[in-house]
Amino acid sequence: MASSQGHTTLVSGEAEAIQKVADLATAGQKPTVEWIDGIDALGAGLPESIPVLMQAGSGGGRVADLRTLIEAYRIGPARRTGTARVTTLEAFIALVNRHKDDGSAIFAKTDWPGPSLTAVIDYHDEDNTPRHGEHRVAYAFPVTPEFRAWIEGNDTKMAQGEFAQFLEEHAAELAAPYDAEVNTYERLFRAKFATPNELIDLARSLEIHVNAQVKNAVRLQSGEGEVVFREEHVNGAGERVTVPGVFMIALRAFVDGEAVRIPARLRYRVSGGAITWTYVLYRWEDELRSRVQHDLMRAAEETGLPSYEGAPEGR
Repeated sequence: MASSQGHTTLVSGEAEAIQKVADLATAGQKPTVEWIDGIDALGAGLPESIPVLMQAGSGGGRVADLRTLIEAYRIGPARRTGTARVTTLEAFIALVNRHKDDGSAIFAKTDWPGPSLTAVIDYHDEDNTPRHGEHRVAYAFPVTPEFRAWIEGNDTKMAQGEFAQFLEEHAAELAAPYDAEVNTYERLFRAKFATPNELIDLARSLEIHVNAQVKNAVRLQSGEGEVVFREEHVNGAGERVTVPGVFMIALRAFVDGEAVRIPARLRYRVSGGAITWTYVLYRWEDELRSRVQHDLMRAAEETGLPSYEGAPEGR
């Protein structure tokens, strides 16, 4: 190295070495791109590899929040989520069969109100490996308008005209009892069974006497009732109306289900010459639960999945 008038003069070898050091320093400040392989093994919908920008620094190259970078390259959802809601049992079975795997399971709410089936497609595996349980198929049993009307009117006091109209409107759901039903329920209720024709005759008789007062009401040994109405315009003359003690209804409880048969007790009360009517459906919740249990068994059989009465975890 030589010096002239206060300036430093570098020989060629020294200048070359300094330039190399400067080049290395400059290169150390530049980011570099690296490729990370095997990303597709982390989950469905990921590519095989992704580029990562490596920032230079005093501690060497580093990448922050690698998951955010990976998710930015996702070309499909990480997993199936959401609840598909179907309106028929057949659709429930078909959709479950389409998506099920070895860990799927079916749960049922069998009691009233709101009976339903829920299939959890990504339920926990049999080896107890936890899964998210976020992909589901749900079927809420749709109640028929006719059965809902019977439920809403159950054990509800009705005026004479209102009750007569109700029987007329729902005459199609009245059923003749089987011999076994007669033997069982007449003994149980100590009341006489009515045929559909007898109930229709009762409704028409009530319509005739809708504005009449009750003169007398008695319970007969046959298990029937007898009501005598007094018509004001016939000077107290009355007409007897026979009232059965129990009758049978048969109808579909659910839109795509089979018919259920439910006995109903018929009652009346007299107060101040006026009469009110009620019917009480006998253990109708048990009949609906049996219907739901039957459909749960069918769904389990046709999907090959385990089934449980109850609700899955969460949600």
